Amino acid sequence: MLNQKEIQQLLALHYVYPLPLNKLQRLLCAIQTLHELQFISAKELAQILQIQLQTAQILKVNYNKAANTPFKVYYEQHNMHAIPFTSENYPKSLLQLSDAPTVIYVQGHIDLLQRQKIACIGSRNSTNYSSIALQSILPPLIAEQYVIVSGLAKGADTLAHQMTIELGGSTIAVVGHGFAHLYPKENKNLAAKIVSEHLLLTEYPPYMGPKKWHFPMRNRIISGLSCALVVTEAAMKSGTLITTDHALEHGKDVFVVPGPIHSEQSKGTNNLLKEGAIPVWNGQQIVEELQMFQMKY
Repeated sequence: MLNQKEIQQLLALHYVYPLPLNKLQRLLCAIQTLHELQFISAKELAQILQIQLQTAQILKVNYNKAANTPFKVYYEQHNMHAIPFTSENYPKSLLQLSDAPTVIYVQGHIDLLQRQKIACIGSRNSTNYSSIALQSILPPLIAEQYVIVSGLAKGADTLAHQMTIELGGSTIAVVGHGFAHLYPKENKNLAAKIVSEHLLLTEYPPYMGPKKWHFPMRNRIISGLSCALVVTEAAMKSGTLITTDHALEHGKDVFVVPGPIHSEQSKGTNNLLKEGAIPVWNGQQIVEELQMFQMKY
């Protein structure tokens, strides 16, 4: 467990250089405490973190500037909570990731992090077929108090969040940027609703905007938070399939809605079924499958 000074140091480092937990551990193996960071050379830091010397030099300068900034107070004043990996609020399932986030940032109801979660994802170009599928899948999951996790993207993610809210359930949206930004802009009202009544989550400090490579990284958190994954639609080349890869890598059930054979948005999902994913067309099937798994262990 970190003391308040160590939390301050960690939040300062994460603000200027949001390194994953495996890199932080490598750094702490070399310098023991973050207090020592100001005393090692940029060359040493570059070697430890395996980064460019110029990056290490900038990191050191920025860390020294940020070291005494009261980040925890600042975040709380702006309706944000920074949750380091040592906190009791940090979801333990994320620690199973090889590159777990060192800190997560949340807005909204933190208690949702401790409840059972299922991810519902799909194509950004989803058709009405996703909406029809979710109408059968979500109600039984919500009745069993599962929190529905998705990525606030256009298409299936938006449908999953909106329908969960309409059905009186709880949802967590994982975004690929800091809270000073919002992507996509079309989901501004939905994001505000989630912050007010549900939970918004990211691994990025507030100032960091959306970058193309942030979204595959975000997908591992969607999977890491959840005990299982539900996929409605996905083309053969889809970011959705990155999330399913993460889930399968960690031995999680992947439930897939079979799709029309002529639909481009079902080619990826139908291929997942060919590779051994579990076909599903009703949420009760998921509930029973997960209950059966729990009974075995």
